[in-house]
Amino acid sequence: MVWGRVAARCALAGWVVAGLSVPVLAETMVVRATGPSAAAYRPGSRLADGGAVVLKAGDVVTLLDAKGTRTLRGPGSYSVSAAASAAPANGVMLAALLDTKRVRRARTGAVRGNASEVPAAPPHRPNLWMVDIAQSGTLCVADPAAVRLWRADAAKAATVRISGGGVNAAASFAAGESVAAWPAMAPVRDGAAYRLSDGARVIELRFALLGPTPAGLDGTASSLMAHQCTAQLDLLVETAALADGSARN
Repeated sequence: MVWGRVAARCALAGWVVAGLSVPVLAETMVVRATGPSAAAYRPGSRLADGGAVVLKAGDVVTLLDAKGTRTLRGPGSYSVSAAASAAPANGVMLAALLDTKRVRRARTGAVRGNASEVPAAPPHRPNLWMVDIAQSGTLCVADPAAVRLWRADAAKAATVRISGGGVNAAASFAAGESVAAWPAMAPVRDGAAYRLSDGARVIELRFALLGPTPAGLDGTASSLMAHQCTAQLDLLVETAALADGSARN
């Protein structure tokens, strides 16, 4: 789609999210850290450009900046700054993932193959702000009016029952549809908690409203971490992975 290509180019140049141009920032943020040096690289901490990340054996640290995310593995010394040519491996997908205004209905067709083929990676929701009906937890919401439900398997028609706080509502997926509207009778409010059931599984969902739309990758990641929207942060980190890998000092 034309908009997707344009948004991806803007995203790589300086990030355009929800129509707002965001300048490339000079700082890099830690979004994940495990291993012996984890205490020195706490998630949410910022690293100035020009520095280095020094890791021991067993360390795994994921960094995020305005260009995308990089996962560094020890032992080794790595430059904090991403390479000048670095770009997200999935630029168009990342632009669609972060968009808060163009949450469209999506149709998913069957994927055919044979037993000798390598299994495809599990599908992920195409937009960060959608409700995955198979995933419990806290969902950060940038625009309450744009909340949609998403499912990975769209082969058959399905109904999702939504209950909690005196609400009993339902949302319907037509066969071949992966996205459905969130029912208006179930308010999307900060702290609102609901139970969702599609007959095959039950999940517990809690909304966390973010207020103003987070600016850029680091603003989005910071908001997701602050509200403990773990699944959304994981999806953001995975989709924003830089194609160039990580440069050592």
